Amino acid sequence: MEELINKLTDKKIVILGYGREGKSTYRFIRKYLPYASLLIIDANINVESEENLNLLNDMNLEVWKTNDYLDMLQDYDVIFKSPGISFKGKDISKIKSKITSQLEVLLKYINVYSIGVTGTKGKSTTSTLIYTILKNQGKKVCLCGNIGIPPFDEIDEILNSEYVVIEMSSHQLEYMDVSPNIAILLNIFEEHLDHYNSYDDYALAKVNIALYQKEGDYFIYNKDNSKSVEMIEGKNIKSKMISISASNKVTFNFEAERKLLGKHNEYNIMFALATSEILKLDSELTSKTILEFEGLPHRMEYVGEIDGVKYYNDSISTIPEAAMRAIETFKETNTILLGGMDRGVHYRRVS
Repeated sequence: MEELINKLTDKKIVILGYGREGKSTYRFIRKYLPYASLLIIDANINVESEENLNLLNDMNLEVWKTNDYLDMLQDYDVIFKSPGISFKGKDISKIKSKITSQLEVLLKYINVYSIGVTGTKGKSTTSTLIYTILKNQGKKVCLCGNIGIPPFDEIDEILNSEYVVIEMSSHQLEYMDVSPNIAILLNIFEEHLDHYNSYDDYALAKVNIALYQKEGDYFIYNKDNSKSVEMIEGKNIKSKMISISASNKVTFNFEAERKLLGKHNEYNIMFALATSEILKLDSELTSKTILEFEGLPHRMEYVGEIDGVKYYNDSISTIPEAAMRAIETFKETNTILLGGMDRGVHYRRVS
């Protein structure tokens, strides 16, 4: 913490985006650097709203309500970019080295063993499962990241933990130059193409989770996912690489009754088992936790039965591959309701 605070001291800091993570960054900086020069940029911010009234009394703060800001950021030292901010089609060469995030700061300056999980689908389930396995074995562990918990909000707990499990999105990984001790790449499918210039750019952001690992670290990836294999080929990854495959399942009774249904969740389970083995956890306790783990809301979540029809909420399936895996899991499915925002994903393909 001391090294981090020293790095930010006497710096002109930008908070780019004032959503959940931006607000968390503001609270953190004001707690440890109450007089630092700060700039918040958010085209939709309402400084006169009740929740933002504290900003009006901050004499060392500027607020810009604009989307036209890139040319004006060269005079600032540190830019905390919120994950949802896209630079698609923009030249950021003059400020790229200044861009950071809560996750990058956490991995660089906080001395705790880190387990990072990324992938197009399965991140939240796998992160929470690994967190639950560690917690059930009496380990001091914290869960944060893209799952909806900004690291700065949990900084005191993280400092007192043995492990931190971090769900990492492509948006968070895109500009990072540091990697977790255990990096997990679940899969890569077409997603968020509204945010990136190409599918490969999106995939490269995912692979970033392992590119800065050191010897003694571990990288677990999905050998059955062709895009993952393609994108890591030729990369100078220094960590120990472990592949997960349906043809070479780790020791676990997949036929036992469990609450995480579907073939796709078998992969999530295999990643959790591999992590447990790396950390030398009790295998029987790990298996018990997996069998009892109920999953998360909006992921093949049973809603109820009306007139003999069972309803499931699978609204987190925002790409074709995820929806197809759910349909395969429930053999009697005859109706599916689809909708949502167009992210530029191609729908006409077989998987």
